[in-house]
Amino acid sequence: MKKLIFLSVLCCLPLLAAGESKDNAKQLRKVADVLNEIMATPEKSIPRDLLARAVCVGIIPSELKFAFGFGGNYGRGVLVCRRGGNGPWGAPSFFTVGGGSFGFQIGGKSTDVVFIVMNPDGARKLVQDSVKLGAEVSAAAGPVGRSAEGATDAQMHAEILSYSRSQGLFAGVSLSGAVLKQDEDDNQKLYGRRVTAKQILIDGTVRTPAGARALDQTLAKYSPRGGQPFTTHSASERSARRHSR
Repeated sequence: MKKLIFLSVLCCLPLLAAGESKDNAKQLRKVADVLNEIMATPEKSIPRDLLARAVCVGIIPSELKFAFGFGGNYGRGVLVCRRGGNGPWGAPSFFTVGGGSFGFQIGGKSTDVVFIVMNPDGARKLVQDSVKLGAEVSAAAGPVGRSAEGATDAQMHAEILSYSRSQGLFAGVSLSGAVLKQDEDDNQKLYGRRVTAKQILIDGTVRTPAGARALDQTLAKYSPRGGQPFTTHSASERSARRHSR
């Protein structure tokens, strides 16, 4: 009987792996669709000049929001960085984001969330196992439109600018208080081996999988060039160098 169960499990493993692979491929297609739909209307999209400055883009399709006596949210998304910080777009890395805000609320809705990482410092912080946005990484609601001419000083100096789309309305929204965590299990399912977010996003040692080609083409379409090199010393490294002199 034990042998029969063992053989049954072995037979099912390829099917389970195929299901996981299909789920990740579906998520990557959704991510590409969300970005395409948002950028298709320039007057109500992420400003192209800001997107050109960004070193990474994070997309959370249909983030689940819930509220009953308190607010909360949970989402599963994908982060993509330019290779080297200023090269072509690289391979995607899965992450989860969650957070809560207390207050009397009843209801719920599904929301797409997009954020852009504006400098190498912000990208390096996001590849940690877990990071609190707004505390460990400066975050602000991003400006909307063809250009960022009307952006505030706080927006221009934030490490992350974030947006949400719900029921057709696209606007800047602050993700401060949310906790972003690397999803190592989904990355392993996608790449077939254990890889870290740093290897994927900062080191650029992981090849872009076939399932992410649509996302890669979408990013290249709306922001073919830009970013800042990761080789530039971070603010903390520059500070340490000054103090050591």
